[in-house]
Amino acid sequence: MEKKKQSVRTLFTAFLKIGAFTFGGGYAMIPLIEREVCETHHYIKKEELADIVAISESTPGPIAINSATFIGYRTAGLAGAASATAGVVLPSFLTILVISWFLTQFESFRAVRYAFYGIRISVIVLIFNALLLIWKQSPRGLLPYILMAASFIAVTFLNVSAILVIAAGLGIGIASVMASRSIKKAGETK
Repeated sequence: MEKKKQSVRTLFTAFLKIGAFTFGGGYAMIPLIEREVCETHHYIKKEELADIVAISESTPGPIAINSATFIGYRTAGLAGAASATAGVVLPSFLTILVISWFLTQFESFRAVRYAFYGIRISVIVLIFNALLLIWKQSPRGLLPYILMAASFIAVTFLNVSAILVIAAGLGIGIASVMASRSIKKAGETK
């Protein structure tokens, strides 16, 4: 029981740090989630993080919150899920609360505008870093490359709903795995 309480506290602290030191949302948080969850606390393996991110982005809600909830639940049950989720949300909530009180008074200051320009640039770098992390752990081959290019073109240039692209990718992925299993099974029976 004491170990579970310790896990709940550690989850809250880890995700509080993730929420407090990451700007730019879920994708920008992925490298920090990897370091805290996989390398520092060993809650999950690095390979599992890519799967968690994929599930988190295909379910309703922000990626960081979905990931925190999943990892928390897996680590310490319902209390862990609540703790990790509260930890990752609390810094953003408090920041937005404070900013909303003072924004109208400070938005005209040049230093504030420049600070937001700098934050935007750092967010782009963090998102690119998350892209590289997911890319490294993604399967290689002709089909994944074709799916990636087709998805990019469909969403970016053809204005196809991202939900449809995710659903199509899910269907193609399932069909591909089933086909490869059938081929492997047929080869074993010969």
